[in-house]
Amino acid sequence: MTADIAAEVTAILAREALLDPRELRADLPAADLGLDSLGLVEAIFAIEERFGITVPFNANTPEASAFGTATVGEIIAEVEALVRARG
Repeated sequence: MTADIAAEVTAILAREALLDPRELRADLPAADLGLDSLGLVEAIFAIEERFGITVPFNANTPEASAFGTATVGEIIAEVEALVRARG
């Protein structure tokens, strides 16, 4: 399931950033996706909807959020943890 989550999160991020999913690597800084704050929020909403989770992310204070968004890999790991916690 982890590979599926990674692929789906990557696809969502790529779609929001208007990039080819093959361009996204785990070590790619999320800031390099070219997403503005609205694009990041839309990606978070899409992730929440797809996986049935609530992401602890506040767009007004992203640095204080409990959800790491530094890299594509960190976003994937955070989603995997939320899906596991959901059961």
